[in-house]
Amino acid sequence: MKILIIEDEVELLIAISNFLTRETYICELAESYAKADDKLAIYEYDIILLDITLPDGNGLELLKSIKKHQKKAGVIIISAKNSLDDKIHGLDLGADDYITKPFYLSELNSRIKAVLRRKQFDGTSILTFNEISVDTEGKYVTINGQAIILTKKEYDLLLFFMINKNRVLTKEAIAEHLWEDNIDMADTYDFIYTHLNNLRKKIRAAGGADYIKTLYGMGYKFTDQ
Repeated sequence: MKILIIEDEVELLIAISNFLTRETYICELAESYAKADDKLAIYEYDIILLDITLPDGNGLELLKSIKKHQKKAGVIIISAKNSLDDKIHGLDLGADDYITKPFYLSELNSRIKAVLRRKQFDGTSILTFNEISVDTEGKYVTINGQAIILTKKEYDLLLFFMINKNRVLTKEAIAEHLWEDNIDMADTYDFIYTHLNNLRKKIRAAGGADYIKTLYGMGYKFTDQ
């Protein structure tokens, strides 16, 4: 799961990122309206944590852009403001939740999980495709009820495919999702093939079917069609 944290208080920004990274989320950081706007124009996110009080712009204006261009993303507003009007305004603009500073990081994590369940997993923490099941809470995968051991990248890759089943995913989209900003330093996408091949082998070895279809010149599609 890929999260963009938009927060101008640097200490809080780093604290949130460190906590969520330990929870195995991929985190990208933006401490200003301008930097957040740049990232949102290039990358897609599963969750966006949005401080509405930014030094160089109104976070609620950024929210309007997010809801227009990042339609799949869940948005949680984080703000020092505790007025009912601010909460209602943010929710009316399309935010999925609102948390007021100060807050416990464990509470923020619970809210992130709740938003993900509502938006991507139909209210459950178990994502299933035929014989393959992914427990997004426990972060493990089973094939026909038997657990298989995946690396973090393999797990993230499988989850990304299952969330986007029957959709064509380009190599660029996969790389950006798994390696965030660091992908800009990569000369090729050859490392994707290694993770794809290992994932396929582990699924087949456990008795599962290979649903990752290669579409030459286009990318990959996770489908049983």
